[in-house]
Amino acid sequence: MSRAEHPSRRTVLAVAVAAAVTGGTGSARAAEPAASTEPGASGASGASGGSAGSAVPGAADATAVTAAGASAAGGPRAAHPVDYRSWTTYPEWRSGAAKGVRPVAGDRPGVVLASPAGRTDYTDPHTGTTATWEYATWTGPVHRLAVPATEVIASWNARTPDGTWLQVEVQGTYSDGADTPWYVMGRWASGDQDIRRTSVDGQSDGRSSVWTDTLAIDDASTGLRLAAYRLRLTLYRRPGTKATPTVWRLGAMGSDVPDRFTVPASTPGLAQELTVPRYSQEIHKGQYPQYDNGGEAWCSPTSSQMIVEYWGGRLTPAQLAWVDPSFADPQVCHAARYTYDHQYQGCGNWPFNAAYAATFKDLQGVVTRLGSLTDLETLIAAGIPAITSQSFLKTELTGAGYGTSGHLMTVIGFTAEGDVIANDPASPSDEAVRRVYRRAEFETIWLRTKRHNAAGTVVSGSGGVCYLYFPARPTPRQRKALAAVGVR
Repeated sequence: MSRAEHPSRRTVLAVAVAAAVTGGTGSARAAEPAASTEPGASGASGASGGSAGSAVPGAADATAVTAAGASAAGGPRAAHPVDYRSWTTYPEWRSGAAKGVRPVAGDRPGVVLASPAGRTDYTDPHTGTTATWEYATWTGPVHRLAVPATEVIASWNARTPDGTWLQVEVQGTYSDGADTPWYVMGRWASGDQDIRRTSVDGQSDGRSSVWTDTLAIDDASTGLRLAAYRLRLTLYRRPGTKATPTVWRLGAMGSDVPDRFTVPASTPGLAQELTVPRYSQEIHKGQYPQYDNGGEAWCSPTSSQMIVEYWGGRLTPAQLAWVDPSFADPQVCHAARYTYDHQYQGCGNWPFNAAYAATFKDLQGVVTRLGSLTDLETLIAAGIPAITSQSFLKTELTGAGYGTSGHLMTVIGFTAEGDVIANDPASPSDEAVRRVYRRAEFETIWLRTKRHNAAGTVVSGSGGVCYLYFPARPTPRQRKALAAVGVR
């Protein structure tokens, strides 16, 4: 099945909840044609009660960071129901429980594999190849969520040289005190020569499930929430070598965004536009079927590549030598290949895109949720563009010319009237990528959690999901803007 035919993660969850409440079956597929798609649906069969698998055998609480900062103009605003927490500093890496890993200091502190805790065999489900790997683990302290969550999404920044890879897991604690299993949130390498980058389907305990890259409460209407979580990082290398992954950032975003069809309009506060490269996903239609065939399926890597290059990230001719020389914008093909999730069979895995961005020198990437266009104005004012996820009917976004069940685009600024300036990759050419969208329409399609598709069925929206890519050493102004939206 083409990824364009998959519904969004929130569509699956919303329809499942609606079916449970009404006794109906419903269809999770959005009826409108998709310009591009977000991930999350390939695990739809995973809510089967099976527990999470792991490739591994058998501190102080963190302070919550909430998106309750100042607006671009410096004024206060209400707290947003999102809690993003990350581990990035040398003391934070020391706070975890280490088995064979070692924290490293310096300009960019991280954690590396020092002396293996053991060996394990891993059979790659996408190649059938079984190999033996040395491994070591870092388990973070329990983080008690300031916002008891219906969803948790992990993200990470790392370097994985040839012969290495990593796995990220999360274990949640429910509001009734019980724990989830250890859920695999991703098996990842920057390359594809050692393992196939993959999410893991079929993970559920009957109360929560993993949908590609999102851990979600199965039925939020019961009031059950995730009150806390901890993360586990496993680093792998080929036996007998000294190679090691280096992880600089590990974090997760917990959220409980209230269900809503409409969103209160924010007041315009900024007129500014950033100069961000423009790339069309549509000119790649039919390219590389093994990476989901280009075109409408490549909104996420195309958007990622735009912002990577905005920050100065460049690919060498040697890195692009594998791309057909007749293809325009070969760097977009490269981004698609190296964000591709072999289980989801698409390029839209949110954390995989953030991790891809962080493979470029001195860049970081996170996945979070924002609360309003005021948040985006705060970031734009500091020179930080953002990638937003939204779904809409053709009639709901004036000037788009298409409808979509899930699409990523890059917000690069605001007009004097407060309308959104976006680099929309769902455009027929690079020259046509820059668009201006009406503020109220854009804010609604991005922030809402419920909507009606073309068939009139109630499906869901992203609830403000975005990717943020920014320098490893932000300026004071950039640091302040990131802190204002809950990221440090």
